[in-house]
Amino acid sequence: MQKNIPGVYASTKKSGSPYFRSSITFKGKHISLGGFDNETDAHRAYLQARLLLKDRERTILDYKSPSPLSFEKWVCLINFRDNGIYISNPIYIMRRMFLYYLSPTEILKFDADELFFYSSHKIMRRGKHFFAADYGLQVNILNRYGIRSYAVPGRDYVFANGDELDLRSSNLKIINRYMGVMRKTVNNRICYRSRIHIKGNFIIGDYDTEEKAAIAYNKAVDILKAKGINKNYTRNYIENLSKDEYREIYERINISEKILRYAQDDS
Repeated sequence: MQKNIPGVYASTKKSGSPYFRSSITFKGKHISLGGFDNETDAHRAYLQARLLLKDRERTILDYKSPSPLSFEKWVCLINFRDNGIYISNPIYIMRRMFLYYLSPTEILKFDADELFFYSSHKIMRRGKHFFAADYGLQVNILNRYGIRSYAVPGRDYVFANGDELDLRSSNLKIINRYMGVMRKTVNNRICYRSRIHIKGNFIIGDYDTEEKAAIAYNKAVDILKAKGINKNYTRNYIENLSKDEYREIYERINISEKILRYAQDDS
């Protein structure tokens, strides 16, 4: 084995088999480039990282696979080179926003004030849903905007510019915030319809605010459960009401007679 190859360090896995670590120091920051099966690949990663950090003409779009550096590391190094901030996630900082690279072609856009969170929370994808690991749980990132996990795009929220990867707050328009609540136009008047699924959809009522419609849904859930209808309903949490305000609306809100009769007939 060659000795003193720049950026390459021999190491041993827990199993006892040897491997080689590669790293580089730039602007006083020691950066790990990964582990490799042989010293040649580890050194190639070091050389590519050194070239990337020195050559400002190279961009994220210049990444080609296969490469001794992972795409994530490529993004991290270019961001550090251009912006002077090393972030271990594949983030590139821009003015008033940043890009999070899931791949060279899938790029999420976020407002700058989300940078602290996503600098330390890695984004994963399952189907069309994006999640971040937070305290051991996979949390749908749309929850950070008040969009519930059960929300349906196009019905409960929309992307103003049509780009589903643009997660800047100005691009997310929330239509329906609560479970069982839909914004409707009835007799040329905007209202909020509350409905619940039992054995089919039942209308609970139409209300002048979405908070009242959400509380009506909760009340219908309580009525049905009290009559032994034990479905896994998700209750609404209304953040902008005190306990007393919630209780007053809950007690006075009217519920469809169909819901009351259904509960009575099924009991």
